[in-house]
Amino acid sequence: MTAEQSEALLLDLYNIKGSASPLPGEIDSNFKIKVSDSEAYILKIAAPNTPSDHLEFQNALLQHIATHGSHLNASRVIANALGGLISECYDSNENKRYVRLITWVPGRVWSVVNPQSDNLRFNLGRHCGTLTKILQEFDHEEAYRDFEWDIAQSLWTKDHLHLFSEEEQDILHGFQEQFEAALEPYSRLRKGLVHNDANDNNIIVSEDLKHPQVRALIDYGDAIHTQIINDLAIACSYAMMHHMDPLEAALPIVKGYHNSFPLLEEELEHLYVAIAMRLVISVTKSAINKIKDPDNDYLNISEQPAWDLLKKWRLISKEFATCSFRSACDFNAHPKEVTFSEWANSNTFYVADLFPNVEINDIHHLDLSVSSEWMGHRKDFDDLELFEFKIRRLQKCVPNKIIAGGYLEPRIIYTSSAYDKIGNNGKESRTIHLGVDFWLPAGTPVSAICDGEIVIAINNAGDKEYGGLVVIKHCTDIMDFYTLYGHLSVQSVTMHKVGDHIKKGDIIGYLGSYPENGNWVPHLHFQILLSLLDYKNDYPGVAYYSQMGIWKSICPDPNLLFKIESLRKPSAISDEELMQYRQQHLGKNISLQYDTPIRMVRGDGVYLIDPFGRNYLDTVNNVAHVGHENFRVVKAGQDQMALLNTNTRYLHEHITTLTKELLATLPSPLAVVYFVNSGSEANDLAIRMAKCATGERDFIVSASGYHGHTDTCIGLSSYKFDGEGGEGAPEYTHTFVMPDAYRGTYRGSDTAALYTAEVQTLIDAVHQKGRGVAGVLLEPILSCGGQIELPKGFLKSVYTNIRAVGGLCISDEVQVGCGRVGKAFWGFQLHDVVPDIITIGKPLGNGHPLAAVVCTREVANSFANGMEYFNTFGGNPVSCAVGIEVLRIVKEEKLQEQAYRVGSFLKSKLQELASLYPIIGDVRGQGLFLGIELVNRHLRPLSDQTRYLINRMKDFGILMSSDGPDRNVLKIKPPMLFTEEHAEELIFYLKKILDEDVMKHAY
Repeated sequence: MTAEQSEALLLDLYNIKGSASPLPGEIDSNFKIKVSDSEAYILKIAAPNTPSDHLEFQNALLQHIATHGSHLNASRVIANALGGLISECYDSNENKRYVRLITWVPGRVWSVVNPQSDNLRFNLGRHCGTLTKILQEFDHEEAYRDFEWDIAQSLWTKDHLHLFSEEEQDILHGFQEQFEAALEPYSRLRKGLVHNDANDNNIIVSEDLKHPQVRALIDYGDAIHTQIINDLAIACSYAMMHHMDPLEAALPIVKGYHNSFPLLEEELEHLYVAIAMRLVISVTKSAINKIKDPDNDYLNISEQPAWDLLKKWRLISKEFATCSFRSACDFNAHPKEVTFSEWANSNTFYVADLFPNVEINDIHHLDLSVSSEWMGHRKDFDDLELFEFKIRRLQKCVPNKIIAGGYLEPRIIYTSSAYDKIGNNGKESRTIHLGVDFWLPAGTPVSAICDGEIVIAINNAGDKEYGGLVVIKHCTDIMDFYTLYGHLSVQSVTMHKVGDHIKKGDIIGYLGSYPENGNWVPHLHFQILLSLLDYKNDYPGVAYYSQMGIWKSICPDPNLLFKIESLRKPSAISDEELMQYRQQHLGKNISLQYDTPIRMVRGDGVYLIDPFGRNYLDTVNNVAHVGHENFRVVKAGQDQMALLNTNTRYLHEHITTLTKELLATLPSPLAVVYFVNSGSEANDLAIRMAKCATGERDFIVSASGYHGHTDTCIGLSSYKFDGEGGEGAPEYTHTFVMPDAYRGTYRGSDTAALYTAEVQTLIDAVHQKGRGVAGVLLEPILSCGGQIELPKGFLKSVYTNIRAVGGLCISDEVQVGCGRVGKAFWGFQLHDVVPDIITIGKPLGNGHPLAAVVCTREVANSFANGMEYFNTFGGNPVSCAVGIEVLRIVKEEKLQEQAYRVGSFLKSKLQELASLYPIIGDVRGQGLFLGIELVNRHLRPLSDQTRYLINRMKDFGILMSSDGPDRNVLKIKPPMLFTEEHAEELIFYLKKILDEDVMKHAY
């Protein structure tokens, strides 16, 4: 049936004139009929031999929904010219075909929506559940038909296993066996009429790109009376596709379904296999269709994604999945959690039961969490000898207590890559500790806490593994549970055999030492398990934060047995409490980054780390110039702080050493140094020096420039005085248009003379007022302006013109200095100029309050006019020790060269992205100081999309920020340890977000 034939049919049967376009379909011929901009229909021409009873069933179902669930936006059936709901026609082969016309539901199909967020998947589940609830009031004899797409009837797929490879047969047969084995309880589950086909082309989503909602389900041809859990399984099976972690993707759907149609615990027991069986049906249908109708691509549209999902699904424990489903529905994740808690409450155990030679029951709690100050620097806790020394020293302080703790504690000491995975939101690490650690010497005997049977006794060898591991099964009158004993000596563990019976108090092993205990300081990892899941020779002792609620139920707190107050996890202040206090007691104009702010508790190289151990790749924090908490910098500061910290009125070698290190990087005219505490203070001092040297007060600055937060600096910062809350330029500040060759007043490669003329106009205007020019204050690459590279030759011409009228040239190097631009150590060197004064801030102290002003001798001599310059903390020995180490690290680790190499690599990759995504209008900058400007086809700034991208990148563990007067420029200025690998990760996720609807449709 062609589009032209369908248009004629429409006019003949319905007296409606419209244009037809074909739609995909498995069996029927479907056409979208467009009548006007606001009116559209679907003309459905059933396949030959389609029984009219089935079409009447669909019509009655749609009418029921229209009456009882109009908010579900289901299609309405349109009567033909004679008032009938089903029409007849004959195709070119004289086959009788039934025809129906239904209203078009506007929106987007699920398959084209990107991203399919947790909120959208919750909304899908809730919509499906609401529909199911309404359908329970409807019945029809056609709902009880034989149907191959009914999961309850899915065992027909066994007859087609021969169509698959051996590996594929193994997967399919495994799920078929599981389904068949549970057929009896499955058959007793609640049944009802369900939609039965919430696939990704039957779900209609709203046009809202940022906050999409499910508007409707379409195509009720598969509706059937079956187990209600099958409907949820189908919705999950399609919406889980294309996700790294399909189980995590399914949970919002389950939660949403339960929200509108409460599920029963026994139904959730079968959801995992029901999902698999829908996929088994799908791939089997595809295999058959490829033989019957090889040219119909629609019939096989889900084949590869279904196989990908089946392979992932097979690797997920059915029991763990069921616990996850239960948790999503607000049941206890493990069904025996409450039973165990009650049993433990009625029984008494002592820590001494574990350690027969240590008759101590009192505990000293040791915090090893991400934010633990006791842990110290990564270099410290990675040093096992130092760690053990600290444990022994602590033990001497508390001789009558056992050092212990750790249940549900987020930790970052698990450095093996085996603890990492790529999830649906980027890289995840297992950080949540599931047991209690007891820190005792190697050789300490360990006893079984109660009678049981050994089910695991093995050398779990490997870095950061258990080493010697024993798991014992305990049977009580009301339930079974397990206890796990990790980090024992291999010899003591391998003496046991699986099946050995153990009595309470029997020695089951001795604490091992490193490396045989998995490379840990000697301790016992003690854990309770309510299920072994599918593990036979191992068991997780650490969980992903996203799964903490589930593992908490499967592995209850061991302190339920001991009931020791000091082992209880202390309560933490929530983010909401912190924000509320900030709002009440900190200045309201002190901002937080991101729509949902993040709490950070630790830094490590190019990463900031949240309280749960998630690493965020930091692409924006140039304060940590040589890496967050660089060990050498931290140690230099700590060592000097332990000796002396005083002012510059005393002789000390550090201030002269730092001065020598700094001057060695600069051209000889810049020879005198003043140390201060911040970039703002440095610029404030430089301005004061220029006024003193010239006797003038007027300064030339760029639009959108920013030079600090002091009153004087604000007066020279267009970014502030021309922004919100600003009062415009002060009398003595003269602003020229930002020299932006991409989107500025003058555009193109040859704009230096034009922008220089703008500066000269300001100089002339100052002279016309009878005043002189004190100087120009300018960054070599404009940061807050949006990483604007100055036109070639512009800075040199400006310096010449300023000096010609007696003014000084100040280069603000706060953002770009100390090797960041790669080609040169200082930004001004990119322009073949030498300033009279440079200001240095953020890079020099690596987060420590240290900054500097360096000037010519002439400027310094004019500033030394008899008034003493004294700065209480500027140039103190601690700050100088930090600065010395920073400069030496940059030199010794060749970080300037790395900035050039990695920055060039990253810039080229960003330019490749720009060729694919026109929303990236410009890529600019030098070294590791880059900008990406987002614009539409008319070069208008895309501020909202920039903010969206920044927040989405945070979701994937990458920190970004924006600059520019329109906040549409992504700034990239990471710690200088940033490598090509980090750049590749940044590019990967930028590309991922640029493919999302908000970004794709902006250009």
